[in-house]
Amino acid sequence: MKKLTAKEEEVMEHIWQLGHCAPKDVLALYPEPKPHINTIATVFQLLEKKGYLGHRVSGRGYIYKPLVEKDAYGSSKLDAFVDRHFGHSYMNVVSALVREEKVTEEELMQFLQELKKR
Repeated sequence: MKKLTAKEEEVMEHIWQLGHCAPKDVLALYPEPKPHINTIATVFQLLEKKGYLGHRVSGRGYIYKPLVEKDAYGSSKLDAFVDRHFGHSYMNVVSALVREEKVTEEELMQFLQELKKR
């Protein structure tokens, strides 16, 4: 999965929210001051080149749809984060969460019980 810029990720979040949409639909979700429609349309084109979007013709324009699910993108980002910051080890992540008291022993035990059920 190709890496997205912050702006591409922001636009992609809106696309996942909307599903099938056109650049003008995404533009409508932005607060004032809104970016220019050409900026949003350019991001759509970049996302399509990177394989995140597909399109179909609708009248004189295109309707785009996400080709990558949000969960799949999130998993990819998480993997990259763990690789970069925790030496490719999810156990190092868990250790850090416990050490920083972000996860309790009770929560870990509950998680282990759920894993055993699977």
